[in-house]
Amino acid sequence: MTYEAAKKRTEPYTKIVEELSEIRQDTVALVKKAVGEKHKAYVLVNNRSEGNAPLTIQALLNALRDAPP
Repeated sequence: MTYEAAKKRTEPYTKIVEELSEIRQDTVALVKKAVGEKHKAYVLVNNRSEGNAPLTIQALLNALRDAPP
């Protein structure tokens, strides 16, 4: 999808418009792998992915906290 289409789909960025569970699962797996290998992990989150970056970040933090070791 184009940037403009993603922007239109997610404006006004006040809520999650579509949970992207596969991307969340992949992100959690990659962060766990990096940390397990003693690397730093940075995750960039954009409003255009799910509609509200802070809520997406909170969901990722919850998933990391709840993930099995």
